[in-house]
Amino acid sequence: MFNTITEPMITTPEVITTKEAATAAIPLVIPGRDMPKYMDPAIQEVIKAITGQGIAITGPMFSYHHRRPSDTFDFEIGFPVLQAIRPEGRVINSKLPAVKVVRSVYQGPYEGLAQAWPALQDWVRKNGHGETGKFWESYLNNPDEVKDPKDYLTELNWIVG
Repeated sequence: MFNTITEPMITTPEVITTKEAATAAIPLVIPGRDMPKYMDPAIQEVIKAITGQGIAITGPMFSYHHRRPSDTFDFEIGFPVLQAIRPEGRVINSKLPAVKVVRSVYQGPYEGLAQAWPALQDWVRKNGHGETGKFWESYLNNPDEVKDPKDYLTELNWIVG
């Protein structure tokens, strides 16, 4: 399944057009170093809002980045949902857009994403795709169920022009 095009392990990228998906999400603008402090509470808050309203989660958790990270990350974390939710606390209705992306899957611990994204960016540039600075990752398996971090699967979606 995996072809190493560069370290770390990512699948051979493909260009696809995604379909719009309704989501329930929490927008965050935080320093990158504070990511671990904010992620789990936000995930739990989103899950509680969705399930508390009896709405079905229809896909994996994601983090959608509105711009390339700098000293801060400007992103939203959430889940695709069957229908709009009633906004609750920090949880809002949002969407994953219908756009052209270069998609790949990274296998390994989350710490390796800092190398996986540049590997995908290199491919995007070498293949002449315009960059928008927007991207999202979807976490294809649950770390509570997959005990070895080397087996984590993260779908990388780089929005291209």
